Amino acid sequence: MDMVTLKSVLKPLFGWMPDWLVAVCGFAVILFLALVLQDVLVRVIGRWLLPRLAPLVQSTFLRARGVIRFAFLLLALAIALPLVPMGPHTQETGHRILVAALIVLIGWIAILAVNVGAERYVSRFRMDVADNLLARKAQTQIRVLRHATNVLLAILTAACALMTFDTVRQFGVSLFASAGIAGIAVGFAARPVLSNLIAGVQLALTQPIRLGDVVVIEGEWGKVEELTATYVVIAIWDWRRLIVPLSYFMEKPFANWTRSSSAIIGSVFLYVDYTVPVEKVRRKAIEFAHQSKSWDRQVINLQVTDAKERTLELRVLATAADSGTAWNLRCELREKLIGYIQSEFPDALPRYRGEFEAQAPPVAAHKRGADLPA
Repeated sequence: MDMVTLKSVLKPLFGWMPDWLVAVCGFAVILFLALVLQDVLVRVIGRWLLPRLAPLVQSTFLRARGVIRFAFLLLALAIALPLVPMGPHTQETGHRILVAALIVLIGWIAILAVNVGAERYVSRFRMDVADNLLARKAQTQIRVLRHATNVLLAILTAACALMTFDTVRQFGVSLFASAGIAGIAVGFAARPVLSNLIAGVQLALTQPIRLGDVVVIEGEWGKVEELTATYVVIAIWDWRRLIVPLSYFMEKPFANWTRSSSAIIGSVFLYVDYTVPVEKVRRKAIEFAHQSKSWDRQVINLQVTDAKERTLELRVLATAADSGTAWNLRCELREKLIGYIQSEFPDALPRYRGEFEAQAPPVAAHKRGADLPA
């Protein structure tokens, strides 16, 4: 039975109803049937076929359920459009809406494919190892590029979908032709967003920072926790979060403690008296480092780095696998060395020195007169 025959069958059955109501009811019935069919297929696949597939395919299917439902609805609209009674103008409008929806579906599938591919690539790297520099590098590149690609695909999809309508296309042409000042104003307003997107691409390629890097920025010490298309989230040591735009890292200086390696050198400063036996304290510092689980067995030394007016400055350098471990190592060495000096050389703690001269008391005036000769 072709479409013309189907329309001729539907007209006698629903001849008492206006055409628009018949069209609405037809769309509703077909969309309902499409949703029921989609739900049945998803349940069958999820129960019988999905457990036998690879984990990547399972996660992809679960994430694509919204796309599948939208595709079924779109297919139902494509089937229902030529079947329901509508005028030529309504048919043309419905056809344009269908094309726009198809463009949205393609863009949605492209974004989903980008996200799944990015996750598949990142899953090859492990972040739970001590030296995870390559993993953090890959995650940073993929995450930033994925966000930028998603934004670009969303903009292109929306633009292509809107261009299917003549009114929108003519409005856009007239707007660009006659509203140059407004376009410049919009360009200036969008400059921060565009600069951050461009900075995100530069950051992914050059990588001045990566996920998990320890940085000092605006006087705050923290770890790069999250990278988005426009900003970076820095987890501060006291559980605060510092939100920094991506363009900041391309325009201003900052300190990156884990730029080339996750290993880091920690320093401990002690201020003691000049009488301290430096060699004994040095040997004790080396002993404490060997006893610590935080030390990575690479560098440990103690040097006199300054001689101030009243104290000596001792600096202990020790390496650790990462910044968090280095912090614990510094605190441990500082605490043990201070305890050692207090117990073994208490006189070597910082102290003030002074000199006092004793003078004879002044002689009273009447005694001075009595001693004079007559």
